[in-house]
Amino acid sequence: MDYIPYLLRAAELSEQARAAGNTPFGAVLIDENGTIIEEQANIEITEKICTGHAECSLAARASHKYSREFLWNCTLCTSVEPCAMCTGAIYWANIGTIVYGMEERKLLQLTGNNEQNPTFDLPCREILAHGQKKIRVFGPFPEVEAAILKAHRGCWN
Repeated sequence: MDYIPYLLRAAELSEQARAAGNTPFGAVLIDENGTIIEEQANIEITEKICTGHAECSLAARASHKYSREFLWNCTLCTSVEPCAMCTGAIYWANIGTIVYGMEERKLLQLTGNNEQNPTFDLPCREILAHGQKKIRVFGPFPEVEAAILKAHRGCWN
């Protein structure tokens, strides 16, 4: 499957989050046919929810709407590699595939020690390696990095 259009949509959602005063992250959930069934921009600042990351919010909502069996055949596409919390939410929601555009390590280079986003240096693959599910992970995709970085420019200074 060509994940580029979904990653670009996640990048657009991250720009929308930034424009709304939030940190620039976005995610989409696609079903096994490639249909976008959920979208989520980051909401952590305006909603004052510490777990309001795009991926975590999307996984929580999807787990209420869809069966675990259905979600296992879905893919969560996100602008930046999911953090430890979001990876856990995806795991517990039973979403079977993660696709991300930019590595969290690259995000850490951008954010530094910014207190608004104390980024982990912990790849989602490493977290998932300690779980009992064989969640597939694809990423990063260098061809979408410029689109993702657009929303991050000037955000972490």
